[in-house]
Amino acid sequence: MRIAYLSTFYPFRGGIAQFNADLLEAFGKQHEVKAFTFTRQYPSFLFPGKTQYVTEQDKAKKVDSQAILDTVNPFSWCRAASRIADWKPDFVVMKYWMSYLAPSLGTVARRLRRKGIPTITVLDNVIPHETKFFDKPFSRWFLRQNSGCVAMSEAVLRDMLSLTPDKPYILQPHPLYDHFGARIDPKEAREALGLDPARRTLLFFGLIRDYKGLDLLIDAMTQLGPQYQLVIAGESYGSFDKYEAQIAASGCADRIRVFNRYIDDDEVPKFFSAADVCVLPYKSATQSGITAIALHFEVPVVATPVGGLAESIEKPGIGLMTPAISAESLAETIPQLYDRGLDTFVANIRKAKQTMTWDVFADKILLLKSKI
Repeated sequence: MRIAYLSTFYPFRGGIAQFNADLLEAFGKQHEVKAFTFTRQYPSFLFPGKTQYVTEQDKAKKVDSQAILDTVNPFSWCRAASRIADWKPDFVVMKYWMSYLAPSLGTVARRLRRKGIPTITVLDNVIPHETKFFDKPFSRWFLRQNSGCVAMSEAVLRDMLSLTPDKPYILQPHPLYDHFGARIDPKEAREALGLDPARRTLLFFGLIRDYKGLDLLIDAMTQLGPQYQLVIAGESYGSFDKYEAQIAASGCADRIRVFNRYIDDDEVPKFFSAADVCVLPYKSATQSGITAIALHFEVPVVATPVGGLAESIEKPGIGLMTPAISAESLAETIPQLYDRGLDTFVANIRKAKQTMTWDVFADKILLLKSKI
């Protein structure tokens, strides 16, 4: 079978590009695959980070892709569909995570459908965390151009069905990111990060945005005892000043280490190996790619009860959910994880890892394709 994959690939950086590379590799074990990517992914004003591209420190898979789609230039949308159709794929895979992509990707999918080539899209988000008036109509139109969709959480599935109730779909959890390498010695990792090796170590990891609730976790640290320390590792999308002021006023600034920058792939093992627990204090969420990294490094998770986090964390027993979205709930739940024994959660993580593979994910998509 010939499978075309249109999304963000090397030299673009980030979790979505890595997801695409891993899934493409899984398809390629038994099928002929071809990667297509963007000539321009976002205009600069939509990307608040420092760079969209990989650096020498990233362990990005160097996918051989053809850059064909400029999301800003409508003339490229039709050309992109023609380029993909010329390759004569049996079907096309896309990835969708924000409504800005709906016009460009939707146009490609629509033109391919008219040529008899179905498109299946893996959905990160259907309705974004930070909503705008055009999100629902854009996403509804995009979904209608697809032959089928893959939701990785029940929350995303509900959003999808609310816009296109008759769309063929599968519900399949996010596979584990496994390209970061093995854990290193926790003591060595903590020393490298300037941490106290004797304290219980919490990790907040990933892009820092308002909906991710870092302010709640900082407040929770004021309620946790001196045996706890917090590592904040990730690039802030927007000013970090308010968090700096909050940390300075918390009374526990000496127990909070901040790495406000993009964390290169080769540094990821250091942060997760230093951590006892990964904390997701989100105010809004669907699923989280951070959970997939935590599972790879066998780090239990504490998360707030939003979106699809409960089904990916509580159901397989890889961590605990807080009773509410609040600093008090975080401060109450985090010690419970230690009281129950971290080893219990690690054992559950090892069981979950056996089924959350890229090969299984690829096979599920192929099964959906066979029913379209």
